[in-house]
Formats: sequence, C-alpha cells, structure tokens
Amino acid sequence: MALLVAFILLMAGFLDSLTMASINNDFSFTLYKELVLKNPDKNIIFSPLSISVALAILSLRASSNTLEEILEGLKFSLTETSELDIHWSFGHLFHMLSQPGDQVKISIGSIMFIKKHLDILAEFKEKARVLYQAEASVTDFQQPHEAKKLINDYVSQQTQGKIKEVISHLDESSLVVLVNYIYFKGKWKTSYNPRDTFKVPMMNIEDLTTPYFWDEDLFCAVVELKYRGNASALFILPDEGRMQQVEASLQPETLRKRKDSLRPSMIDELYIPKFSISSDYNIEGIPQQLGIREVFSTQADLSRTTGAKDLRVSQVMMVHNVVLDVDETGTEAAAATGVRALGSALISNPMKVIFSSVFLMIVSDTNIQTPLFMAKVTNPKGN
Repeated sequence: MALLVAFILLMAGFLDSLTMASINNDFSFTLYKELVLKNPDKNIIFSPLSISVALAILSLRASSNTLEEILEGLKFSLTETSELDIHWSFGHLFHMLSQPGDQVKISIGSIMFIKKHLDILAEFKEKARVLYQAEASVTDFQQPHEAKKLINDYVSQQTQGKIKEVISHLDESSLVVLVNYIYFKGKWKTSYNPRDTFKVPMMNIEDLTTPYFWDEDLFCAVVELKYRGNASALFILPDEGRMQQVEASLQPETLRKRKDSLRPSMIDELYIPKFSISSDYNIEGIPQQLGIREVFSTQADLSRTTGAKDLRVSQVMMVHNVVLDVDETGTEAAAATGVRALGSALISNPMKVIFSSVFLMIVSDTNIQTPLFMAKVTNPKGN
C-alpha cells in the first residue's frame, strides 16, 4: 500500500505558488468575514492555514458529495484541479514551510489520535503521512480525561507552551481526533527600542525605510514590516470609520494590488501597539457558511476512514485556538485546530504613522505568499 500511494503521488502535480496563494487568500478572507460577523467589535485572531489544512486532511476521509463540499469550501475548483493535485499542492506548501532557516521559526504539523482497536484504512493513514506529515497515535478514549491531557500536552509542547488547551472536552464516543498546529516566531528586521515604548504601550521607531502604500480609494495606509528571514507582517491601517469598507474589499486581487503598489518609503515616526491577544473559537457553523455542511450531518460519507459510512464530525469539537504576541523584538504566534469523528493612520509631513484605533495584521511566509496568521486588533489589551 505504501509503495502504491508513493507511486500515485509521484504521478501527481501541484498548483503553481501564485494560484495556490490566491486560493488560500480567498479562503482566508472569506473565513475572516465570517468571524467578524460572529464577533463584532472584538479582536479577531486566527490561522487560516491551520484551519484549511485540518479541513484538507479531513477531506482525505471523505467521499462523494461530502468530499466535494469540503474542497469547494476551501475555494478549490474540482473542474479545474483534481483532488490529488489539491493534496499534492498542500504537500508542496508544507515542504516550502519546512525549509531549514535560522532567522524565522515556523513549525507546522498534524497528528491523528485514533481510538484503540479502530480499524483505520491503511491508504488513509499513508496519504495523511506522506502528504501532510500527519502522525498517528493510538489513544484510549475510554479514559477521556487522560486522552484529553495527552492531546493538550502534545499541542502545548509543539507550540512552545503558547497553546495549552486545544481540547476542553472528550467523551468515550470519540473515534478520531485530528489536530493541526502551527507555531511562528520571527524577529523584526529593524527592531524597536524598548525605551521608546510608552505606557499605552506604543512601540516607536524613527527614520524607518520600509515598503509603504497609501490607498486613495479606501483611505487606508498599508505598511509592510519585514522579519529577519522569509516572513513579513502586512499592516492595514484605515482612516477612522473606514474599516468596514476595507473589510468588504478583502479579495485576493485587492491584496495583490496593494502588495504590488508597495514602495520603499521613509517613515519618520512609526507607532505600533505592543500587544498580546488570544482567541479560542468553537467554529461551529462557520464551515457550513462556506458550504461545508454534509460532513456535520447524518448524511456524511467518511468511508475512506474505516470503510464504514456511519461516521460524522461533531460540530462541538471543531475548535481553533490562537495566541499572537507582538513586542519590540518581533512576533510570536501559535494556533491549533482540532476536529473530531489602534488602525487609524495619521500621516503628515514629515511622515508619521500611528496605530491609534482598529487595524489589520497579516503574517505571511514570503516563499508561499500565504497568510499564516490574520488579526483584527480592536483592543490591544485584549477583548
């Protein structure tokens, strides 16, 4: 079986990086808008990549309409791209992210906790391992407290203690718990001096040359701050009262236009809040809004897991935990997704940019051009 799967994968292709980035951006922005609807006027922080990978691995278990709904919900067109090429494209993305580097630390992975004595199809496990580097661990769900501790301890270790509890409840009926985690730590290419951090606290840096663009159509400033290595943070700073307009414009082509318009500019004074925000979403209902419905119903076809069709995903157990820390040295962030069977820009001459109200932040790996984390900061001190 392993040789057969490996042969099939060698025959597969993958989407080019720009196409994959556009699809992932489309999914990210759609998901963002749903989270904003459910959490108005609150901090929003999530890892679109962690959620999309968890759903993509889930699709390996699915067949028929259940499979089509998941992949189309992830914004793939099955008339243009085969299922295998979609998975291979995610595998290529994983390969790009796992390239060794001493500047930016990115750790992403998945693990399946499988009920003891459950007969999982070998092909499913092998594809999950080869494509998504997904480990498998046999777990005794008849001891739910111990199983929950095992899962949470594993995720805590993989995210350097940033995510301490991704699963808050388990019961004896659990068959498979799929967890995807991502950890990011990057240092600013140009760091801030802690002595210039005010009580607000606002970090301040002077005479910074960095990519910048003023969007005259949407009345927002776009500032890119680079990390040491292959990563950057894009900050979108709308004028007061313009955030909804900016959010409505979030589309892959709009983001690409803004990035293409960035030019190295001298910012005399840049003020950014020092903040730490976290969220633990039960994302019940959000996949359904993306068209992913059948997998949560009694009509779900997850027969590629065990061969049986009487498995479904519990809505209660589709959870997503995220932590984002931004300080003078850089950014540290972590997210885990579990699936169970100040932004106003004040600009003057000399140029001064101040994050004085709501703003957006998108952390991306520059190799794959895909958002690792996306945040809307309405209150730097927390919700």
